[in-house]
Amino acid sequence: MTDLYAALAAGTLTSDGAMGTMLQERGLTDGGAPELWNVEHADVVEGILEEYAAAGAQLLTTNTFGGSRPRLQMHGLEDRVHELNRAGAAVARRVADRHPGTWVMGDVGPSGELMEPMGTLTMEDAEALFAEQIRGLVDGGVDAILIETMSDLSEVEAAVRAAHAVAPDMPVITTLSFDTNLRTMMGVKPAVAVRTLAGLGVKVIGANCGRGTDEMRVIAQEMVEARPEGVYLITQSNAGLPQLVGGEFVYTGTPDDMGAFAKEMQDLGIDIVGSCCGSTPAHTRAIRTALAAS
Repeated sequence: MTDLYAALAAGTLTSDGAMGTMLQERGLTDGGAPELWNVEHADVVEGILEEYAAAGAQLLTTNTFGGSRPRLQMHGLEDRVHELNRAGAAVARRVADRHPGTWVMGDVGPSGELMEPMGTLTMEDAEALFAEQIRGLVDGGVDAILIETMSDLSEVEAAVRAAHAVAPDMPVITTLSFDTNLRTMMGVKPAVAVRTLAGLGVKVIGANCGRGTDEMRVIAQEMVEARPEGVYLITQSNAGLPQLVGGEFVYTGTPDDMGAFAKEMQDLGIDIVGSCCGSTPAHTRAIRTALAAS
């Protein structure tokens, strides 16, 4: 397969969209562990990823966002870290292998613990728990490690160190989530994130989640302006903002909206465009179509 960095140098890539949104439509309850579906409902997870790949996603995300030991402990699954991450990676690998030119990103989300000095999690302990998760992802056959929806640069650094230790030759992609003040929950600004993570040797950096495309436009602009040479950028915006409709939250961003946004991001110089909460394969198809049209 073409090297991921070479593919990025050749043009803008499309990543997939929400997994949680899709699983909830298929019966996942708010209190359930999505990662358990990698073994108990692997066919459902594979079907969702197949929909994203068929819609044009060139980067597929494993169903392992909460796959670290602290997050799985909330469900009594802390002794199954390697198993569930390996299974999630294997499911995505099967789909990607059916679609040439598709990469698998091993998804690593926040641990749910606070880093020192605000919390008790040390850099060493954080690196160890992320390494445990990443080993499962690597054993399952991922092509890259995606460290996403982060807010604390110390935690990102721990995850990056773990990725480099476990799979030193594997691309690492990092995204942080910024709020209405254009800072993460821990006060990190987009430009600071780009410069800091580039200094750790990360070549793909960006933003995900957040409050929709309007704010993501501003965040992306700041990242582009701060980008060091040799760094690629990624945006994965939520599909608009959720509104309460008939007792349920519905995201307002349409596929057409996301397609138009993707073209803006491409013109701005963003290298990977995907979507996050509230999105579906229809949003992915609109993104891929828009990017391919230029």
